[in-house]
Amino acid sequence: MMNNRQNGKEITKYTALYSRLSREDLAIDGDSVSIQHQKTMLEKYATENGFSDPIHFVDDGFSGGNFDRPEWKKMIAEIENGNISTVISKDMSRVGRDYLQTGFYTEVFFREKGVRFIAIGNNIDSNNRSSSEFAPFLNIMNEMFLKDTSRKIKASHKARGMSGKRLTFAPIYGYKLDPTDKNKWVIDPEAAAVVKRIYHLTIQGIGPYAIARQLSEEKIARPSYYMYDRGIVNWKNRDHSDPFVWNGRSVIQMVEKPEYKGDTVNFRSDKEHYKDKQSKKNAKEDWVIFEGTHPAIVDAETWETAQRCRKVRRVSSTGEPNPLTGLVFCADCGQKLYNRRDIGGKAISQFGKEYNKGLQDYYHCSTHNTALRKFRTGCSAHRIQTHVLRELALEVIKSASKFVKEDEDNFVRQMRETSAIQQEQTLKSHKKRLAKEQRRITELNTLIKRLYEDNVSGKLSDKRFELLSQEYEDEQSVLEQSISELQAEIDSFNEDSNRADKFIEIVKRHTDFSELTPKMITEYIDKIIVYEAERIDGERMQKVEIYLNFVGKFDIPYTEPTPEELQAEERRKKHNAINRERQRRYTARKKEEMAQAKLEAEKSPATKTKSAKPQAPNPKQPKRQSSKNVAV
Repeated sequence: MMNNRQNGKEITKYTALYSRLSREDLAIDGDSVSIQHQKTMLEKYATENGFSDPIHFVDDGFSGGNFDRPEWKKMIAEIENGNISTVISKDMSRVGRDYLQTGFYTEVFFREKGVRFIAIGNNIDSNNRSSSEFAPFLNIMNEMFLKDTSRKIKASHKARGMSGKRLTFAPIYGYKLDPTDKNKWVIDPEAAAVVKRIYHLTIQGIGPYAIARQLSEEKIARPSYYMYDRGIVNWKNRDHSDPFVWNGRSVIQMVEKPEYKGDTVNFRSDKEHYKDKQSKKNAKEDWVIFEGTHPAIVDAETWETAQRCRKVRRVSSTGEPNPLTGLVFCADCGQKLYNRRDIGGKAISQFGKEYNKGLQDYYHCSTHNTALRKFRTGCSAHRIQTHVLRELALEVIKSASKFVKEDEDNFVRQMRETSAIQQEQTLKSHKKRLAKEQRRITELNTLIKRLYEDNVSGKLSDKRFELLSQEYEDEQSVLEQSISELQAEIDSFNEDSNRADKFIEIVKRHTDFSELTPKMITEYIDKIIVYEAERIDGERMQKVEIYLNFVGKFDIPYTEPTPEELQAEERRKKHNAINRERQRRYTARKKEEMAQAKLEAEKSPATKTKSAKPQAPNPKQPKRQSSKNVAV
């Protein structure tokens, strides 16, 4: 403690004993740099050299690569307030290993504030100028040491991750550490039940934010609070003021984690430079995944099904389920068909309930819809009623499931033969498209390079350069995404030889085929291809192809119709013919009425020239009633 007088007032200043320890320091130097060892050394030095009533500032577990440390910041604040006269540390490296910032504090900041700085191990005392001459070199050496240590730790980290050992020691929600082995995870039954429920709701077509709202309303503790409250993790600095408020983003992350099917995922993130404070996320292709390293909360098939559900939006803006959305594609342009509900039409029965009364529920081509909004021509409507798609999908699922249950061996043989042919055709198409898109990316790189050269030479303005280069880069991003997806499909074709077996597993999980449920759609259907409707013998006919997961396109086996079915079909055709004739006569009559009305309007006095003097209305003459058109 030191007493000074300023403006007639006595000011008490203290001696700060600063200690710092990081995990890397302890691994390299052992107990020689432990916090207790540092505190003992500093206290002894302070006592022997007359620095009484010292105050300890200790940052335990903080790297010297940056100065965002709580006790260091607290000490700096005390210096700013004029409460500290001397700072003592074990050596320069305890202050920090960033030579620029360490030099700023020891050579500039402490001097400006009149603070004496002592580094015991380096024999540096700011009151002795000759002792401080070597300090800048020590700071550079400390940073070189930090860089070298970071390199060694990164290499060790990579070796550990590549060997299959988990790089994250803290378990995720749903797991806890094995009491007998801290390197193993075991299932936490209470949290695991919530995880299973989240996957189940996702497969049912419920979105992540709706799931989060439901869990919040039921007062289920959110993951961070649950794990902190039970001592699984030590997250004291997190905000736990709203322990039951879930976030949709947290639900998304949980559904996407391969750890829940028993896998270890390493190298999700990385730091490009040892001074970086924040890690950057790595692309999924850079992850290293080891399968079956710990007990699974959900099986692999459930996890994969949930991923397929996450790729499409299954709930409309009205909150009603659209389980086929994202699975229906145009046969001509290849784009998705949008679901739309318009006023008019009968009530729609879906999943055992009748709703949407007064709405028409149908799908139509997104390319056609976008072109119409821009007053252009693009593709065609490919319009098809939603209930028709559901009926066809259920019929295909029933037929395929019946085939499996009645003759599994024959099904496996036929599906493997068919699948091999389809895969060969698709593989050839994918490789052709892949080569084309890769050539286009090369062309775009050349175009961007030319744009840059023209901009530098002044041939192209900065504004035009930014506009064109952005267009090319956007196109590149779309192509790169497409190439990634194509390559993934090609790889899956080359690796997957058990598609029929996987489909049989799906069939065995379902016993009730009375109605089409969202879970059945997700597990059975890969995609639905819709062709443009055609008129054949006065009938509107539309081709629809339904592709099943692991099997591909499945055609319903043809069976001879029964006499009752033939009679019903004949009645349907007669009924449609009568309706068409009635509609034809109605349309002809309306056209005739409109032509007559137009003729009368031309003969009316109201159509005479404006120069004619208007006549005063005759109160005895009745007013004419205007004709009223009825919407059809």
